[in-house]
Amino acid sequence: MDQFKGQPRLPKFAVPKRYDIRLKPDLVSHRFAGSVSVNLDIIAPTSFIVLNAAELSVTADSVSFTIGDSSTVFKPSRIELVENDEILVLEFPQEIPVGLGVLTILFEGILNDRMKGFYRSTYEYNGEKKTMAVTQFEPADARRCFPCWDEPACKATFKITLDVPSELVALSNMPVAEEITNGNLKTVSYEESPIMSTYLVAVVVGLFDYVEDHTSDGVKVRVYGQVGKANQGKFALDVAVKTLELYKNYFATPYSLPKLDMIAIPDFAAGAMENYGLVTYRETALLYDEQHSAAANKQRVATVVAHELAHQWFGNLVTMEWWTHLWLNEGFATWVSYLATDSLFPEWKIWSQFLHESTEGLRLDGLAESHPIEVDINHACEIDEIFDAISYRKGASVIRMLQSYLGAECFQRSLASYIKKYACSNAKTEDLWAALEAESGEPVNKLMNSWTKQMGYPVVSVKVNEQKLEFDQSQFLSSGAQGEGQWIVPVTLCSGTYEVRKSFLLQTKSDAHDVKDFIGTADISVNYWIKLNVDQAGFYRVKYDEVLAAKLRHAVEKQLLSPSDRFGVLDDAFALCMARQESLTSLINLMGSYREEVDYTVLSNLITITLKVERIAADAVPQLLDYFRQFFIGLLQHCAERLGWEPKPGESHLDAMLRGEILTALALLGHDLTLEEASKRFQAFLEDRNTPLLPPDTRKAAYVAVMQGASKSNRSGYESLLKVYRETDLSQEKTRILGSLSSSRDPDLILEALNFMLSSEVRSQDAVFGLAVNREGRDVAWAWLKENWEHLIKTYGSGFLITRFVSAVVSPFASFEKAKEVEEFFASHATPSIARTLRQSLERVNINANWVESIRKEDSLTDAVRELAYRKY
Repeated sequence: MDQFKGQPRLPKFAVPKRYDIRLKPDLVSHRFAGSVSVNLDIIAPTSFIVLNAAELSVTADSVSFTIGDSSTVFKPSRIELVENDEILVLEFPQEIPVGLGVLTILFEGILNDRMKGFYRSTYEYNGEKKTMAVTQFEPADARRCFPCWDEPACKATFKITLDVPSELVALSNMPVAEEITNGNLKTVSYEESPIMSTYLVAVVVGLFDYVEDHTSDGVKVRVYGQVGKANQGKFALDVAVKTLELYKNYFATPYSLPKLDMIAIPDFAAGAMENYGLVTYRETALLYDEQHSAAANKQRVATVVAHELAHQWFGNLVTMEWWTHLWLNEGFATWVSYLATDSLFPEWKIWSQFLHESTEGLRLDGLAESHPIEVDINHACEIDEIFDAISYRKGASVIRMLQSYLGAECFQRSLASYIKKYACSNAKTEDLWAALEAESGEPVNKLMNSWTKQMGYPVVSVKVNEQKLEFDQSQFLSSGAQGEGQWIVPVTLCSGTYEVRKSFLLQTKSDAHDVKDFIGTADISVNYWIKLNVDQAGFYRVKYDEVLAAKLRHAVEKQLLSPSDRFGVLDDAFALCMARQESLTSLINLMGSYREEVDYTVLSNLITITLKVERIAADAVPQLLDYFRQFFIGLLQHCAERLGWEPKPGESHLDAMLRGEILTALALLGHDLTLEEASKRFQAFLEDRNTPLLPPDTRKAAYVAVMQGASKSNRSGYESLLKVYRETDLSQEKTRILGSLSSSRDPDLILEALNFMLSSEVRSQDAVFGLAVNREGRDVAWAWLKENWEHLIKTYGSGFLITRFVSAVVSPFASFEKAKEVEEFFASHATPSIARTLRQSLERVNINANWVESIRKEDSLTDAVRELAYRKY
């Protein structure tokens, strides 16, 4: 039996074709019983059958293998459940011949409270606490519900039957075929599914209401929520029906199941999960309340629904062959969700907001501890860690870069033929490249291998040397270190106007072109500006020489660049400053050019950068902190005054989102007028939860402002927020409050807020919202993490949420001593599931510490920040 232990994949001598599964969950004892019969194709003679099982107890004498149509039944002579490898090994006394047969197993398991496998979630109904049963199988947890071949390539059909209390709603991937009630129990049988992977099987049992609609070709679409919350599903329902139609046309293939259910689950670790025909969501990602949800919540619901429905084709119909190709699923669904959202809500300018995705990808991939898009997975325990910004955001960004290089129509035709070719089967990254190559005639495989098989990305430096524009690429690392990588970079550029765009592939380390080839004249001084990576379509950074940088700064000030390019100029400058390749003085001078900015995405990034620079300045030059804050408040004031506290009739969705972000930033920067106004409006809100003085878009800003003034001795703001938290049953309101509670400046109150996150009042998936402490809270949060580490590992240790605790608490530090202290603690407390996250977080601490040292050496900084602070705009 030992030959099967420690292997990354199951042996290939038995192939599952069909599962017949029966489950009986007990919602009182939190256990379940089940049986499975698997139709197997034995493709090589064997005396072993090896499949996945974890945390199940198998009834030994129930296990049997029946050969074909005969009555020959084999019973195993030995059964071993190998917990470390999550496999069930059955050894038979005689060899099983090649051909078809049926494996039957009875088993029992626990409805766990860890939000994975077959688990329990709690909710209230008529004031009484109830339990629901839910599945979450991705990436490798179907094996916690029934013994199976739990690998994406082992596709089969599924016939599911549930025995459940008769008053409950029981859902699975397919429509109900038959329902028989017997007293207070009912047996629900579902139609057999099309061929699919185990990680997409789903079951939900509980009390729910729903809203319903149909697509034009008769697919029934429902959104389920807790009883009383179904109406909050109407927006998601509308998005889903339109999105299914849109994808049917885009992929030139109809949705392949007769129904689509989407359901909001109170306890849910991820944002959502694309189970075939039964998509599960966190409540915050599916429900939208007209009165109490913010514009940002509405946008999140739309993009998450579009993302999960994209998977019904890209992931469910065509499935990755192994987890190495996870990015194909996630990167693609992320990219196409923007395509769908843009089609439904063009006024949201969602493609310019896509730059937030790219930036998150660039920030993680600028670490030496990043990983390639394609990662070799050698054990199931390694899969969780790659559900990160590389698989999703870098994946989506390189797809966008490729689409922009090949052209939208060619790209769409290639995808449609790829879906048709691999429908109901599995594909690798190379299969997608082959489809795109066949349609476009471009060397897609060669071009894209440099982006998916090696980690990192380049910074393209450009300078003017006499009559030449000289380009140079090197790997960008946020640490400022030299990297080894080299890429095939699709460079685009504009000069002085967007009328003429030039593009070329930079395939070598450096390249030079005549200036007049690009700008039509040999005299660079005649021309205003040169911008590389037009509209930020490429996944790389750009560094300009001083002459070109000064012209771009002028172009930003005069709003001559598109919003995406204004975003890119600022984001690249910030990254280069952190990597110590540009001074903080030059960065803040550039930031000063954005004081008239009106675009949402640009301002949102300006706010993010402002708060990061304020934090690093507090570590590096505390004596200048007041000047920095004064400058930043002045920078954001123009926009804050334009927007005010209250929505204007007919204003845009983007202004509604921006108002909340700007006011939250001003509160964090300690702007007196914002803090006073927030306090007044919060009091009005406490007296009347429906007051127009504090609509959902500005509530977070008011909550943060209230917490800025709260302390252990002045607790009223903190207590009032807790009261609102306890009285609301809207998940979005709860997470807004959790995200504000830790923003006090009093370490004692911060500690109290952190302890509240681990109380029974906070669902375990939501505790991570309370980790965003300010500088005053860093040491408190670190001491708290160490103190509670055993508890956290017990609660979160087997899922990806534990990594959020590590990165949120460790990454903000900015001293080498702290990095050493963290390293020493985890030397004896680490677990494999946080290894990569811990290394990344420590690298960030060292990057911050080096940045602090270099800022301290900047002679020009004092004069520059004083001048900017006193400048009257």
